[in-house]
Amino acid sequence: MSLKLQVPDIACDACATKITESIHTMEPDAQVNVDVNSKTVTVDSAASEESIKQVIVAAGYKIEGY
Repeated sequence: MSLKLQVPDIACDACATKITESIHTMEPDAQVNVDVNSKTVTVDSAASEESIKQVIVAAGYKIEGY
């Protein structure tokens, strides 16, 4: 499943790394792309949308509309 999320709290590359590592902890094979400039996270993973959102929120980031 491919998922694109708007994460307005992304401020720098360290944020991108933290989000990516958090998702990989849950789903090691996930393809994660964090665009700091557009504040988006794109994930291609077998994990559910809800579980991906929960991991990002647990890492300390708000997701627009969630």
